[in-house]
Amino acid sequence: MRILGIDPGLRTTGFGVLEKHGNKLTYIASGTIKSDGDSGLPARLKTLFDGISEVTRTYAPDCAAIEKVFVNVNPQSTLLLGQARGAAICGLVTHGLPVFEYTALQLKVAVVGYGRANKEQVQEMVMRLLSLTGRPSSDAADALGMAICHANGSNTLTALTGLAPDLARKGMRVRRGRLIG
Repeated sequence: MRILGIDPGLRTTGFGVLEKHGNKLTYIASGTIKSDGDSGLPARLKTLFDGISEVTRTYAPDCAAIEKVFVNVNPQSTLLLGQARGAAICGLVTHGLPVFEYTALQLKVAVVGYGRANKEQVQEMVMRLLSLTGRPSSDAADALGMAICHANGSNTLTALTGLAPDLARKGMRVRRGRLIG
């Protein structure tokens, strides 16, 4: 399975591509898509959309994982980031990719094992987990972390998806992480 991870940003969007064979993760590529800060919002969103489309065509991933956005201290920044994320998601689904979403906390726990890890810790662990010879930029490391998060969590998601119909037939469901029957 080839996974494309995306760390959305209006100025700089990170991307990371890896392959999963069994439990082995193999680094394929990573980098950033940069928009001109002096351009208007529509031009920047187009740059992001086009960049995501190019990465998707070049590396032919099977699926994508992207970071969920939460409200920051500055609501205007959150809205702009949400628009960048929307452009990225549109670039992914235009190419028929299933898109999975994870929080920054989920990424940090999957990569570092600690939800309050800083950017340098994420970079270092991504470098170690993928046996990279150099440290990726923080945006590329976060994107690779998204892909790692999905690679590690996709088995669980697949298993849970398979269980859901059986639980429903038995009149059971899950609420707040607990089985209710």
